[in-house]
Amino acid sequence: MNIAIGTKNPTKVNAVKNVFGQEMTYYSFDVPSGVSSQPFSDEETIQGAINRSEKVCKDEIDLGIGLEGGVTETDYGLFLCNWGALSSRSLEKPIIAGGARILLPEEIARVLKEEKIELAEAMERFTKKEDVRSNEGAIGIFTSEILTRTSMFEQVVRMLYGQYLFHQNR
Repeated sequence: MNIAIGTKNPTKVNAVKNVFGQEMTYYSFDVPSGVSSQPFSDEETIQGAINRSEKVCKDEIDLGIGLEGGVTETDYGLFLCNWGALSSRSLEKPIIAGGARILLPEEIARVLKEEKIELAEAMERFTKKEDVRSNEGAIGIFTSEILTRTSMFEQVVRMLYGQYLFHQNR
């Protein structure tokens, strides 16, 4: 099976490979999400995942997977959110799944809202580390790496794959 992933970010690529296994053929493409660089709602984050999955689901590709991280405002504060989409020529529309959520510290939320920067940039300032998005991610920082960005996206990919198998077996 040929699987295309709508990013070259290693945390997302590894999440897909960890779920589908080594017997698949993988392609990763740097494709634009079609949404803002820092999605600020579930809807925008979902749309980014769908856009990525559809852009990579081409002729010789069996499954296109898009994974998108964002933030969403609630009455309780700003939460980290993450969504995925799986596209296939055998499906009428993409399959969608969401993952873990965690309340962001107020100092991070304030920076995102006031400065309109990406969470990745805010995390680099906060942690004094480089390229947090390609490593443990904000989720890893705020859970003491009990959950990392890769394992968070693995959960989303598992749900996508499970739904895909369900649709194929109907």
